[in-house]
Amino acid sequence: MSSLSDRLTRGAATSPSQADHARRLVADWQLLADLSFADLTLWVPLRSGTWWCVAQVRPLTAPTSQPDDLVGSEIAGEDAQPFEVAHREGRPVTEGEPDWSGIAPRRREVIPVRHDDVVVAVLARDTNLAVTRSPSTLELTYLDIAADLCLMVSAGTFPPRTVLDAELSPRVGDGLVRLDGAGRAVYASPNALSAYRRIGVTGDVVGADLARLSREVAADRVAAEAVAAGIRAAVAGRFPELTDLEGTSATMLVRALPLQAPGGEAGALVLVRDVTDVRRRDRALLTKDATIREIHHRVKNNLQTVAALLRLQARRLTEPAARAALEESVRRVASIAIVHETLAGSREDVVDVDSVLDQVLPMLGDLASVGPAAHTSRVGAIGELPAAAATPLVLAVTELLHNAAEHAFPDGESGNIRLEAERDGDNLVVRVRDDGSGLPAGFDPAATDGLGLQIVRTLVTSELGGELSMGAPADGGAGTEVVLLLPGAGRPRR
Repeated sequence: MSSLSDRLTRGAATSPSQADHARRLVADWQLLADLSFADLTLWVPLRSGTWWCVAQVRPLTAPTSQPDDLVGSEIAGEDAQPFEVAHREGRPVTEGEPDWSGIAPRRREVIPVRHDDVVVAVLARDTNLAVTRSPSTLELTYLDIAADLCLMVSAGTFPPRTVLDAELSPRVGDGLVRLDGAGRAVYASPNALSAYRRIGVTGDVVGADLARLSREVAADRVAAEAVAAGIRAAVAGRFPELTDLEGTSATMLVRALPLQAPGGEAGALVLVRDVTDVRRRDRALLTKDATIREIHHRVKNNLQTVAALLRLQARRLTEPAARAALEESVRRVASIAIVHETLAGSREDVVDVDSVLDQVLPMLGDLASVGPAAHTSRVGAIGELPAAAATPLVLAVTELLHNAAEHAFPDGESGNIRLEAERDGDNLVVRVRDDGSGLPAGFDPAATDGLGLQIVRTLVTSELGGELSMGAPADGGAGTEVVLLLPGAGRPRR
C-alpha cells in the first residue's frame, strides 16, 4: 500500500501546500471522529472524474459503520454526487436517506476540506444509525463540538498549521472541557473533573475561568503561566502548544484549541490527560540515564589513571622488551577509556566507532603518520554499534593497525596502510591492508604466538562471534590483508 503522500499526489491539482494540509488533517482527525461518533474517510478527485479514498479512521467512542478498508477504493456517478456538490459549492452536504446497504444503516455527511480558499478534498462522515444512545449532556456536547470543528474544516481554519504528535495529545475520552467566549467552562466531562481534582482543584470547574483556575492550583508558577496563556490563546482563536500542568500530587497534560466556527458561538476546547505515572517514569529514566553516563565517565577516569601509572612504570624500566610491553598495555587501556568517554557523552548505549578510532589513532582521518615510514587512510565507515560490540572491535582494529605499522615495513621503507569498512547485508566487513613486505614464508596466523594476533583472534571470535582471515590481498597486490567478518553486527545506527 502506498503512503498517504503518494496517494495525495494522484489527486487532481494537488499542490505540495494542499497535500501538507491534508496530511495535517489526517494526523489530527481522530479527535473529530471520536467527537462525531462516526467514521471518517478522506476523498480526492482524480483526473478521470472519479473520487478516490486516500485515508480512513474509525471512532474510539462508537461502533464503526465502515468495517471494510476503503483506502484505495473509487466511487463515481450517483454515489459521488454529494462529493461533487460539496467540492463545487464549498459547503457541507448531508445525504437525505440513510444507506442500508452495509451491515448497519448509516448516514453520511460530506464536508469540504478547504485550504487557502481552495477546496482540496472532501471529508465523509459516516454515522452508525443502529447504535442507540440516550441524548446525554456528554454526547450532545461532543456532537456540538464536532459540528463546530467540521465547519472549521470547511472554512479552512482546522487543522492547525503546526503538526501535532497524535501519540502525545490527550484524547476525547481522557477528559474534555468546553469554554465559552470569555474562557469560562460551560461543560466538563467526568474524566476532566477527575483530572482537575487530582491536581488539587476543590471547587467547581464548570462556571470557572479555566485559565485562572489552572494557574491557581499549579505547583510550578512558570508552567502555570504557560498553561493559562495557552488557554487564553485558544479562546482568542490561536492554537497553542501542548503543556504540562503539575499540581502537588499529580501532573496533567493540557491541549487547548479554538472553536471558531463561522456563524457559531466562539469558544475553545480543552483536552486534558492525567500523565502523573508517565512523567514519573520519564524522570526515573532520566535519572537512570544520568547514572549510567556518570558510571561510564568514572570508568574512563579510572582507566586513564591506570594508563598513566603504566606509563610511569614503563619509563622506569631499562629492559626494552618490558618497556615495550607496558607501552602496548597503555595503548590498549587508552583505547577502552575512549570508548567509555564516548558513552559518557551519549544518551544511548551506542558508540560512533569511527569517531573513537579517530581519537585512538588521529592519523586515520588525515593521512598522518602511524609509524616512521607508514601512512594510513580510511575508506568507508563502520558507523554506530552497541557498546558491547564497539569495545572489542576498536581494540581489534587498533591492534591490527599497530601490527601493520610495526612489521610491514622493515628497514624504514615507506608504505601505506588502509582501513576499509563495508556492509554486506547485515554483516560488517573490516579490512586492514598494507602494501608492505607481506607475510613471511610458511607463516600460519592460527599458530603464531604473537600477543597482538592472539588478542585480535580472541576478540573477533569470542567477543564478536566473527571470523578472522589473514593473507595476501585478494586483488593480487603486494602486502598483507587482514579481514574481519562480523555476522549480524547490524546496520549502522546513523
